[in-house]
Amino acid sequence: MQLSEQEIIRREKLQQLQELGIDPYPAPLFPVNTNAAYIKENYKGEENKADFEAVCLAGRIMSIRDMGKASFAVLQDSTGRIQVYVRRDDICPGEDKSLYDKVWKHLSDIGDIIGIKGFVFTTKTGEISIHVQELTFLTKSLKPLPVVKEAEGQTFDAVTDPEFKYRQRYADLVINPQVKDTFVKRTKMINTIREFLNERGALEVDTPVLQAIPGGAAARPFITHHNALDVPFYLRIANELYLKRCIVGGFDWVYEFSRNFRNEGMDRTHNPEFTILEWYTAYKDYFWMMETTEQLLEKVAIALHGTTDVTVGDKTISFKAPFKRISIIDAIKENTGIDINGMDEASLRDVCKQLKIDVAPNIGKGKLIDEIFGATSEHTYIMPTFITDYPVEMSPLTKKHRSKPGLVERFELMVNGKEIANAYSELNDPIDQRERFEEQVKLMERGDDEAMYIDYDFLRALEYGMPPTAGIGIGIDRLCMLMTNQPSIQDVLLFPQMRPERFDS
Repeated sequence: MQLSEQEIIRREKLQQLQELGIDPYPAPLFPVNTNAAYIKENYKGEENKADFEAVCLAGRIMSIRDMGKASFAVLQDSTGRIQVYVRRDDICPGEDKSLYDKVWKHLSDIGDIIGIKGFVFTTKTGEISIHVQELTFLTKSLKPLPVVKEAEGQTFDAVTDPEFKYRQRYADLVINPQVKDTFVKRTKMINTIREFLNERGALEVDTPVLQAIPGGAAARPFITHHNALDVPFYLRIANELYLKRCIVGGFDWVYEFSRNFRNEGMDRTHNPEFTILEWYTAYKDYFWMMETTEQLLEKVAIALHGTTDVTVGDKTISFKAPFKRISIIDAIKENTGIDINGMDEASLRDVCKQLKIDVAPNIGKGKLIDEIFGATSEHTYIMPTFITDYPVEMSPLTKKHRSKPGLVERFELMVNGKEIANAYSELNDPIDQRERFEEQVKLMERGDDEAMYIDYDFLRALEYGMPPTAGIGIGIDRLCMLMTNQPSIQDVLLFPQMRPERFDS
C-alpha cells in the first residue's frame, strides 16, 4: 500500500499518542449532552448562560488556529459546526502540560474526532463558542480530508469531482455540508409519504427481493443462484405482483418502499439499484389515484420547502393541485402533429422513420408508441402532468378502458420532462391477464429481453378473485432529485453503483 507523506506523518503521530499512554480509539462511551446546532440556536448570552455551563459534545476538528498558549478550533458534529476555545492552563491545570503542548498542538490534525466539556460564551467578535475545560481524544484520522475553503458559512471550492464524491461519500459528507442536507431531506420526504399513507389507513408490508419469476414490470433482471434449492432466482424488478396478492388476501390498502434492481443502463436518471414506492388500494380506480397523488406531492413539497413551489435548476415547478391531464395519443399529436390513434405496427414504424427515431426490429406496437412518446413528447412536460389512457399493448397489467376501446386505464406522471410515477386501474380479470402474459411471451420469443414472464402463481391468485384495485409506483430517487434540486440520480443515492475500484495490496 502506497502512503502519501501526510499519511505517513499521521501514522507516526498515532504511534506517539500510544507511547504517551493515550488510546487513539477508546472504547468507553462519551457522554454527549448537546450538539452544535442546539447551542447556536438557543444560547442567548447573559439571559440563559447558566443553562450552558456544562456542555459536553463531540465532533471532528475542521480547522485549528494556534495562538501559543491558547487556540481556536472549529468542531463539526452531525448538526453543524461550532467554534471552540482551548487554553493550555484550562485543559492542563496541573504541572503536566503535555496534553496541550504535545497532544493538542503537535499530534492533533484536521479530521481527528475529539470530545470536549466546557461552557458556552460569546467571543469579542460576537461568535458563540465553547470554552473547553476538558478534552478527550476519540479517534485519530489517518487520511487527510480534502481542503475546502469557507468564509461566513459559504463554501468556495467544494469538491465536485464525481469520482471522489460517489466513491468516497463518507468524506464528501464531511466536507460538503449541503450534501448531508440532501440526504436529510430525502429521509424527511420518505417519512412524510409514510405519514400520509398511514394516516389514511394504509398498511406497510414487506415482499420478497429474491423471486423465482421477475414480474411486475418490463425490464431485464439480475440473475443469481439459490444453492440450497439449486435453482436460479432473480433480484426483483418490481414488487407489484406480491402486493396484489395481499389485496387478494383481504388487505384493503398496502404499500412498500421497495429496493428494485434492473440490469440496464446507467445515466443521470437511471441507476441499476433504485427505490420505488408502490401502493395498491381496493375498490379505487385511476381517477382516484390521480387525486391522491396530487394531494401527496403537495404535502411533500410543503413539508420540505414550506410551499408547493419547488426550484429545479432554473425553473420553478408548482406541485399545487390539480395537475394537467392529457392522453398519450393526444400528447404525441400535440407535439408532432401526427395522430397515431388506431395505427398498426407497420404504420407506427413508418411514423418512426418519418420522425427519424431508430427502433429495434423485435419490439411490438406498445414499445413503438413508447419510443415515439419518449423521443418527441416526454421532455416537453415540465409542470406535473398526468399522461393518460395508454394503448393496451403497452400495459399488460392494466384494466381495459371503460369507454375507449383499445386503451387501458393508466397514467404516468411527468415532471420536469421525466416520469415520476406510473399507475393503473389494475387488471383483475384472470382470463384477460393470462392472454396478456401470453402476448408478452410472444414478444420475448421475438427477442424483446424486457418482455414479462408468465407468473402462474399470480394468475392462480387472481382466479380466487381480486377486488377492483388502483395501484401506483412512484420513483423515490427521481422524486428526491426534484425536491432537492439535484441534477443526477447519483446525487440522491448515498452509495451509487460504480465500476469496482482496484486497490494495490
